[in-house]
Amino acid sequence: CEHGGMQPTEIMRATEAIGSIGAAFYFHPDTTDRAKQAGLDGFRMYFLGRGGVLGDVEPEVVLSAWGYFHPALMTKLWNTAKERMAPRDGARLYLDCAHQLGRKMFSGIEGLDGFAVAATQVIGAVEGTSMPLFAAVRAEPVPEDSPAAAIHQAVVLRELRGSAHLLALTAVGLSSPIAHAIKRPADVTMFGWADGEIPEPTAADRAKWDRAESLTDELLTPAYASLDEGGSDALIAGTNAMAGALAG
Repeated sequence: CEHGGMQPTEIMRATEAIGSIGAAFYFHPDTTDRAKQAGLDGFRMYFLGRGGVLGDVEPEVVLSAWGYFHPALMTKLWNTAKERMAPRDGARLYLDCAHQLGRKMFSGIEGLDGFAVAATQVIGAVEGTSMPLFAAVRAEPVPEDSPAAAIHQAVVLRELRGSAHLLALTAVGLSSPIAHAIKRPADVTMFGWADGEIPEPTAADRAKWDRAESLTDELLTPAYASLDEGGSDALIAGTNAMAGALAG
């Protein structure tokens, strides 16, 4: 095996912190400060910033790429946010907030160039069909400096995994709200759902969710298999270094 014994799924498990690294800027005080300067609150900045890569679309389009959220919450926050700022401008501002956090937290960390190269390899190995949110954020320019490039590609890898998982949920026939109730039962109200509005997940639902998790790994295996041993090592080392800096 060209990974020095590491299977693609092992690389995925060893880099799971990318999920939190790629979201670290979402509600960071620096981000919400910049949102306020732009006339947005933190939640509207999140909706516009994360969804704005899709362009000036209807809220139903953003929901199709995101899943999980109550349609009424998505409609309210997306529409009121884009009255205040054009969606693509919001997306660029949001990504710039990510880049600034990377520069603040990760400057001086060794090996982030290698992480960015390995991440770019994985990202480029994916066709992107049926994953519009991933394809849209992948199309945004990557900064030149390594701390900003590393967090940017962590954002893209996070959307890659999330988009592949939504595709897998669709494939196994599980709705995203029920999937959300399985994965994050404490967060359903934050996503706009009233108590009891999402049906209690059944054993069959949970089996579908497990299948979707496995299918997500299968969908991403070819991309992670494209890494050589040096690339997988660099991806893991960079992930651990960034996670450590954020935790510290």
